[in-house]
Amino acid sequence: MKLTVEEQAIVGGSEGKVRQKAIELLVHYGESVGAEKLIDTNNVCGDIRLATVLSMFNLESSELSNFPLVKAYSCQMETGFDPEQWQLQGVNQEQYKEQIADEAFAASIGVNQLCTCVPYLVGNVPVKGEHCAWQKSSAVVYINSVFGARTNGESSEIAIAAMLTGKIPYWGLHLPENRLGTHLINVEWEVKSALDWELLGYYTGQLVKSGKPVFYSIQHAPNLGRLKGLSAALQAAGECELFHIPGITAEAYNLNDAFGGKQPLDVLRFGKAERMLAFDMLNACAHDSTVDWVILGCPHCSLEELGEICHLLAGRKVHSNVRLWIVTPRALQTVADRTVYTRIISEAGGVLLSDACPAEGRVKPQGAQVVATNSAKLAHCLTGSPGMQCWFGSMADCIAAAVTGKWQGELK
Repeated sequence: MKLTVEEQAIVGGSEGKVRQKAIELLVHYGESVGAEKLIDTNNVCGDIRLATVLSMFNLESSELSNFPLVKAYSCQMETGFDPEQWQLQGVNQEQYKEQIADEAFAASIGVNQLCTCVPYLVGNVPVKGEHCAWQKSSAVVYINSVFGARTNGESSEIAIAAMLTGKIPYWGLHLPENRLGTHLINVEWEVKSALDWELLGYYTGQLVKSGKPVFYSIQHAPNLGRLKGLSAALQAAGECELFHIPGITAEAYNLNDAFGGKQPLDVLRFGKAERMLAFDMLNACAHDSTVDWVILGCPHCSLEELGEICHLLAGRKVHSNVRLWIVTPRALQTVADRTVYTRIISEAGGVLLSDACPAEGRVKPQGAQVVATNSAKLAHCLTGSPGMQCWFGSMADCIAAAVTGKWQGELK
């Protein structure tokens, strides 16, 4: 790789052992993927854990007091559980102490404790063309596609190295030529509801894998929540990191923009049959209609979604045999506490959580066996989990299951 004078100096140890090892990791990574250089980034999101940091830099705990501050604007992604309600989530005291220590360390080196998989909902909104280094998640898909920011789905280690150096290898989706669409998806079904956007993403992700789908003939412009669900479903089903919707997303005014004047590798369709197939795949492992856990917020709920949940819950009570968990960013939980949302959820018998990752954290109520969710990503992650059945449906279906204790959702 071609390094600048500044970068060569860091490799030589001019800024200490930690930054030296961090940039060495980025150089090795860049060389392995064919990057010719490093580029500057001032927007990094990742998961900072003490165990990862210590092993990356061969440090002892006693050496952390001299750990340098991050160089880039940096944010913590979601953590395993809500530290303010850790016992409710079946977390032991040792795990709780580890996470508290992780948070304290990350904050001490300048990492903003957003603790969410949707940083763009709570202040980190990158602009079109901005080079970022975000850890692999649905947020990568969202900011690449909706905002036109540029990031690859990075590992935790690479994100930490980028935080410490303000650098990232120039490859993959940082290059304009790699951001063009690969597959044309003719959307023949009138995709309108949040459920339909989840199904569109899940079906497409299964087919295009790491490709870049271009959705054509969209009749109803999606809102933030629907684009969030589409991004998560695409990423879960096929590792997709970028999509285009001509006239809606940042880099595609029309089909020519989306494909750069080239022909798509394949032309696919999404109609009634494909919609049903995606729904059936997501419900393939569920058979017991008695639900004991309902979870909403994967990715984390927006304020608009919290409002919709409260509208559906108003005046109703969660069944005595059901646990209703709703996950939102910590910052938005504060807003919910100051409005009626937290009160409505609590009075109905539900619990509002923050920080937790339902898909990756693997926390659940003790004894829960049959779960219902409106998240294609979470349903995909839970499908086939030992001792767990998962129903996928609309938010209204999930709230109905929470209230009645029975799954009655269907594709309408």
